[in-house]
Amino acid sequence: MGLSFRNEMSSLITDIISDQEEDGSYRFCFENSLMTDAYTIILWKALQIKDNTLVGILGRRIKDKQQKNGAWRLFKDEQKGNLSATVEAYYALIYAGICSKDDPSMQKAASFIKENGGLDAAGTMTKVMLASTGQLPWSSLPFAPIEAILIPNSFPISFYDFSGYARVHLAPMLLLRNTQYVLKHGTTPDLSDLITIRTQNSGEDYRVLNMVKDAIGHLKELPEELEQRAFDKAEAYMLARIEPNGLLYSYFSCSFFMILALLAKGYSKKDSIITNALQGIVTLLCHSSEKSIHVQNSSSTVWDTALLTSALIEADVEAAKEAIDNAQQYLQSRQHFRYGDWSLHNPSTLPGGFGFSDINTMQPDIDDTTASLIALYPTISNNPKRKEAWNRGLKWVLSMQNRDGGWPAFEKNTDKQLLTLVPMDGAEAAAIDPSTADLTGRTLYFLSAYANLPKEHPSIQKAIRWLREHQRQDGSWYGRWGVCYIYGTWAAITGLMASKLSPTDPTIQRAKDWLLSIQNLDNGWGESCYSDVNKLYTPLHASTPSHTSWALDALISIERRASSPIDKGMSSLLTSLQHPDWTHTYPTGAGLPGFFYIYYHSYNKIWPLKTLAHYQAKYVKGKGGKRSS
Repeated sequence: MGLSFRNEMSSLITDIISDQEEDGSYRFCFENSLMTDAYTIILWKALQIKDNTLVGILGRRIKDKQQKNGAWRLFKDEQKGNLSATVEAYYALIYAGICSKDDPSMQKAASFIKENGGLDAAGTMTKVMLASTGQLPWSSLPFAPIEAILIPNSFPISFYDFSGYARVHLAPMLLLRNTQYVLKHGTTPDLSDLITIRTQNSGEDYRVLNMVKDAIGHLKELPEELEQRAFDKAEAYMLARIEPNGLLYSYFSCSFFMILALLAKGYSKKDSIITNALQGIVTLLCHSSEKSIHVQNSSSTVWDTALLTSALIEADVEAAKEAIDNAQQYLQSRQHFRYGDWSLHNPSTLPGGFGFSDINTMQPDIDDTTASLIALYPTISNNPKRKEAWNRGLKWVLSMQNRDGGWPAFEKNTDKQLLTLVPMDGAEAAAIDPSTADLTGRTLYFLSAYANLPKEHPSIQKAIRWLREHQRQDGSWYGRWGVCYIYGTWAAITGLMASKLSPTDPTIQRAKDWLLSIQNLDNGWGESCYSDVNKLYTPLHASTPSHTSWALDALISIERRASSPIDKGMSSLLTSLQHPDWTHTYPTGAGLPGFFYIYYHSYNKIWPLKTLAHYQAKYVKGKGGKRSS
């Protein structure tokens, strides 16, 4: 393994250095589902934008990914196909004129849609898109009064109890649903043959809507005045959160609905806010392959740059010094100094976090902040300004700890379980932003290994307690933002080990035993996206570079000496890197369980290099130095 090990590390380092942009950043493609490509086509055609080149390129990419049975899938092992993805792809291809309903491939897609419940069985976001472009009656979606946005925070539930990433979608969707806006014209397709008649639930799922209506009844204004104020507030909420490139919160998905909502509010298609948003969508284009272009839901520039930089730092090679310096300058420039929605639940803390995308200025998150601070750490001792910025970021991270001891992604203490009953798909994951094992473990790692907080520190103790309490019976942890149990278990183990928990602690031993029990026959690790859907570990029956790296990194943090499973796993990882196949593009990032998964183009470089560097530092060179999460 020795020569192969060194060659692979050298190759990864060389590739990463050569991938760097002039400004010090790394701009890898953040490849998500076909939803963004399909919605872009639908939006362009609905607005009658004459750009057949973009529509054609995106349409061909969608067409190429259709399965033999006519459906589209979110991940390779998804059985049969995905209804929402198939509806979106079918609609986009018909609207673009790339295919007709009579094409055999489209007839197969239509059959799949009908067999699985029709348009009105699709996901909530898909149905809002369909209704607002004239393909579904608005009556097929649950109705929530626009006045819900006015409910004071003093009530049991309010608009600001939802997570930030739910609110930026809810505001335009509420506006669209309450105006029943429809954007269609003479060339809009008619998909009414794919509608089935379904009976809506009227039970517990609607308890939240009844509470909302009751709360609105306590607002002391005339109904028409109240409604107008609510419409105005929804509009103002969106406008206040538009980023410099024109996108709402830097996301494609909510920007799509914002454009339609502003049209519903009376804006012209030529209004600068709408044209800027459309231009912002164009900036999200990336190359998903040499021949294919994809619309990202956002860029992942800060995330990729922070993680690749810390990987280079740990590889400890002189050749990477200039690349590291350039990346650190870029990262420091991306620190936030605006008060965003995070401050609603944390008003007494100064801004200081970092966001995910290059143009994000107001929505910092815990993961990107700790990753960026880790990448900046080596230089703070001899750079006073950077140390000041670093300490500001540290204070922000500490202030964001939830009352239960864990960390959220974006906003603290937005964890009212009642909101998970909202009648929309994915509400359990999207409506709230609770503590998660991956965020808590990675933050615990940062605070212990880089902020040097002692094990006795209250924040460390609370985090350790939270992780102990949320370990599953089999020894694993669920990871919210990666796939899924391997990811969460890796983050929890490395965080707990950094906090000086003993390798023989029962919590660590149970987790170790679980990881060893799921090692594949090829000695790597791989997990299906079905784990995220079923909330139960589901093997992929193949090994991916990310899963193998995460599992190995966790074991390396525990084991004093390289064990046989670790060495065999390292050989498997090296073989995989030298012979890439479909497992290299399998999504290992998660956005919304069952609806949105991510293939990070950077991950096959980041996690293998980090793991190789940790193995080398601990077992080859015996450095035992700092490791990055």
